Amino acid sequence: MSTDTSTDMRIAVFGANGYQGKLVVAELARRGIDAVLVGRDPDRLARAAAAVGVPDAERRVATVQDAPGLVGALRGCDAVINCAGPFTASGTQVVRAAIAGGLHCVDTSGEQLHIRAVFDTFGTAAREAGVAVVPATTDACVPVDLLAHLVAARLGPLDELVSTHVIAGGGAPSRGSLRSAIGTIEAIRAGGLVHEDGDWRPATDAPRTAVTLPGEPGATPVAPFPLPEVITVPRHVAVRRMAGLTEAGLTERLNRPVPPEVVDSLPEGPTGEERRRQRFRYVLDALGTGGRRARGIVRGSDTYGTTAVIAVESARRLAAEPPGAGVLAPAQAFGAADFLDHLGRHGLRWSIEEPPAG
Repeated sequence: MSTDTSTDMRIAVFGANGYQGKLVVAELARRGIDAVLVGRDPDRLARAAAAVGVPDAERRVATVQDAPGLVGALRGCDAVINCAGPFTASGTQVVRAAIAGGLHCVDTSGEQLHIRAVFDTFGTAAREAGVAVVPATTDACVPVDLLAHLVAARLGPLDELVSTHVIAGGGAPSRGSLRSAIGTIEAIRAGGLVHEDGDWRPATDAPRTAVTLPGEPGATPVAPFPLPEVITVPRHVAVRRMAGLTEAGLTERLNRPVPPEVVDSLPEGPTGEERRRQRFRYVLDALGTGGRRARGIVRGSDTYGTTAVIAVESARRLAAEPPGAGVLAPAQAFGAADFLDHLGRHGLRWSIEEPPAG
């Protein structure tokens, strides 16, 4: 069982000067783990280190375009956390550099196509290098993936699993999130991928158009969405069909993305107070092949802060307690209940409910 006590390790943060990257560096400092800040601009790295209270942290300059330089910048670290999106465009270069350097690797991507590409491309190379790669160590994918594993342990093989994300408040997205949405807008508009009968295919229809959320009397309109756990969960759960949904209002807003030239003029991300006021609910509705149903529920606040906690804990566990080599889903790398209980100390709550028999 993992504890909150850190061993002597060094973890690199690629994209450390970004909004999510700075939160990850701050979480590493809180945990007493040495951070190595990596990015393409030395001045921005210095400002980021100072902004989070670690002005003397080691900083190394590297870009994804310079593969040997990126491998060198990661040298001497136990793991790397990639926070530099859009990940579909450049995230695989960081995975490749980590494998070449013999480091464990996680990232903070929620981009479905990037996550699938990591699984499809790097499994053999990661196993041969003896390192673990766990993409999508975020507020949503990790707890939902782990919870799906526990739900399936109750119900057995599943006929259907539907994941629904609903987020309220939290201010405007970060610039990085906006750039990721712009870079993957076609996948968002198409509704992403579903998993069906052993493979992934484009979503052509929604399993439902409304979902009744816990504690709410009325149904919330929902629409298909490219959720990361649709890529990870079927790798460890026997499920005939899995799909992702989010509130319909979010898909409507994302279908009208901010022009790329406007993004740089926007605030870097939500304020601390806005993040504290945010609430999220992730709901897993499962139907077993025998007809039993269950619902897994994840509740929390502050998606960006929770992602920092999850990414740091994921990288720390990979370095301290290697689960085996390869590209792994969260539930393949970590003990599901243990990790979820760890997150409970950071305000995340989870439960599994079954309707009464009869």
